[in-house]
Amino acid sequence: MTIALPLKLQEPLIIVNFKAYRKSTGTQAVELARKAEKVHKETHVVLGVAPQFADIAVVAQAVDIPVFAQHIDPIEPGSFTGHVLAESVKEAGAAGTLINHSERQLKLSDIDLAVKLARENGLSSCVCANNPRISMAVATLEPDIIAVEPPELIGTGIPVSKAKPKVVTDTIRLVRQVNSRVPILCGAGISGRKDISAALRLGTQGVLVASGIVEAKNPYAIMREFAHALKDQ
Repeated sequence: MTIALPLKLQEPLIIVNFKAYRKSTGTQAVELARKAEKVHKETHVVLGVAPQFADIAVVAQAVDIPVFAQHIDPIEPGSFTGHVLAESVKEAGAAGTLINHSERQLKLSDIDLAVKLARENGLSSCVCANNPRISMAVATLEPDIIAVEPPELIGTGIPVSKAKPKVVTDTIRLVRQVNSRVPILCGAGISGRKDISAALRLGTQGVLVASGIVEAKNPYAIMREFAHALKDQ
């Protein structure tokens, strides 16, 4: 069953986290986002992109696919130098935001507030969790998406769907006990078509990926391969 998500998000879904790689900064961020948009138009699989904060506006203006912020802080407008407002990323053109990525972790109470602020500002929330128990706790907060990704596998090229499939199946089992509808993505080490297929067979609705695409010699070809793997399931 396809679950209706806000702001043009549908299953299956690929979210590409640009992180802070040189290959995904400035004009290169725009080029990479345009390749993602091209794959979306060719395959009709939704690809979201998460550029650095400074690139959100220019990327959002350049493409018609969901643009995510990489993070928002659990704060209301005020005297918070160096923090990131939900309002500011929305104004820049973001349709959603990652929350609690393993490289930018938050306390559960802060995740709760960040999800709430995202919702109030019309942003889809994709909350990352590093194990099944955290995923279950996050699911009670009713984010739009949950992405499970053990941090020790991030950037290794070793997919969680193969190295630790029980992390994925346990996450799905526990999350469904408290939230029957939230889409669950698989992250960490996703680098090939077989990884996508394995993640879907385990019961996820898509993937969160970074270096497997951003650092690839041909990001367009990899994104197209991933999209077709999602369609073929």
